[in-house]
Amino acid sequence: MVVHKGDARAGSVLVKVLHRREGRARLYAEATRADGETVWMRPAASEAEPEIDAYIARARRIDPDLWVVELDDPQGRHFLTEPVEED
Repeated sequence: MVVHKGDARAGSVLVKVLHRREGRARLYAEATRADGETVWMRPAASEAEPEIDAYIARARRIDPDLWVVELDDPQGRHFLTEPVEED
């Protein structure tokens, strides 16, 4: 679900993935490498949902154009199609 709509042309994207069965959450942010490739990275190492929510709140204060998408998947999958850089 889209938790917060940002700017349609210039907004960055955060994806919050919930894995309720294991009681954890992960956060992914879109980034661009120096070579121009789009990747996803984890800007917050914590898997505690309150800490991730606090990170999102800080990010929204800094960037009001930010998009926040939340996925609740029983297996904790992120469904991102670009490369994901875990830890």
